[in-house]
Amino acid sequence: MNHILPDYYVSEATWFYLSLLLTLAVFFRFDRIFSLRNLDLILLLLISPGLLFLGDYPVVGNFWLFVGTGLFVIRMSIDCLFQRRPRGEQNLNSFGMAFLCVSIFAFFVVRVFTENPAPDTIQTVKQADSLLSMQDAGNVSKAQPAEAGPTARLLAAPVVPFSNAVVTGTLDHATLAARIMAILAHAFVVVGLIIMGKVHFADTQVGLAMALLYLLLPCTAYDVSKANHVLPAALLVWAFVTYQKPILSGIFMGLACGAMFFPVFLLPLWASFYWKNGLKRFVLSGTLVAVVLLGSLILTSVDRFSFTQQTIGSINWSVLKFEGGQHMPGFWSTYDSAYRIPVFVIFVLLITCLTIWPRRKNLGHLMSHTTAIIIATLLWYPQQGSVYLLWYLPMLLMVVFRPRLLHTTQNYEVDRNQQSGEKPSSRFQDSVSIAKHTSQ
Repeated sequence: MNHILPDYYVSEATWFYLSLLLTLAVFFRFDRIFSLRNLDLILLLLISPGLLFLGDYPVVGNFWLFVGTGLFVIRMSIDCLFQRRPRGEQNLNSFGMAFLCVSIFAFFVVRVFTENPAPDTIQTVKQADSLLSMQDAGNVSKAQPAEAGPTARLLAAPVVPFSNAVVTGTLDHATLAARIMAILAHAFVVVGLIIMGKVHFADTQVGLAMALLYLLLPCTAYDVSKANHVLPAALLVWAFVTYQKPILSGIFMGLACGAMFFPVFLLPLWASFYWKNGLKRFVLSGTLVAVVLLGSLILTSVDRFSFTQQTIGSINWSVLKFEGGQHMPGFWSTYDSAYRIPVFVIFVLLITCLTIWPRRKNLGHLMSHTTAIIIATLLWYPQQGSVYLLWYLPMLLMVVFRPRLLHTTQNYEVDRNQQSGEKPSSRFQDSVSIAKHTSQ
């Protein structure tokens, strides 16, 4: 970038102020100050200063993020109580939002190629290289345990040969592959949000709005090179895109569980969503993905000890312990780890409540409850914890921008009844007719 714009540099504070102004100009509803959209927008903007405080004032920054994370959990847990969701137009048309999306994404590409990749992404690329060459990766995992699971190395495998072919000079092929991984992960999120808006929200402008706000928010720019944190969110977005096809949705959910640990807590919720209609296909496809991931680990293991080292040995079990949190950066570093126990108990109760209530769930319930569970995970997670905003940001934006999803609920109900040979219930038909009347 210095060859095009000499001395070009955008600090994190500068990006925050630019993002603040652009976000308010495009998304803030000045005609309806007291609206749910504005409330969500303010919460998203207020959590960003916590990331800035982490550098000079880590205690303040971690506390700020912890409180903001707790507010988001409450907001997502009660989202379905807001029945009236009027259509909210953006202050910029679709062409303007598309132009901003392309422009900001171009700046992200430049930033990815001008800064050093995240160490855990480099580690994932090296494990993917071992997978392609069928070499033992147990020593690599033992030397520096990777943050991501086997899904990351499996999806990174196609990138490694390309980086080996185009690398020139002193550039390391692992560095190039890590940068390409980061760009592709963000691209999958952006494309998934646009398709989600077009297909399931019946509004392409909403999809562009979600993609633009994802790119505008400071947390995306700050962690733009952390591909391993973006990857599970991208897979979850595509699980929502394909939610009407339990086989495809199960594949994306299985890959997400293999990318990082937190999607495992979503399985009871998604199982209750499909239940008698599609649960077998969802579980079967997820199990098939698990078999493939285990097979990829077997290919890079020379013996039983190496396989154990790559599976059980690569997991950071200190995350699940309730002692030693003081030795890890994050909110719990300044507090006794015993206080995490009641937080974890509340987290389990939250999963139970959101799984069993309501009994008949639609896409709106699935999105808000999924987001609430992911955000709640960060409250007891000791390692950085609330800093990982990219884990849930795409799903949070889908909840913020979603309209009333009665048309998608009706289509999914019809698809399920056609597959099972049943007719829609009279209660469902009555609810659809009443909803259409009230929306008019």
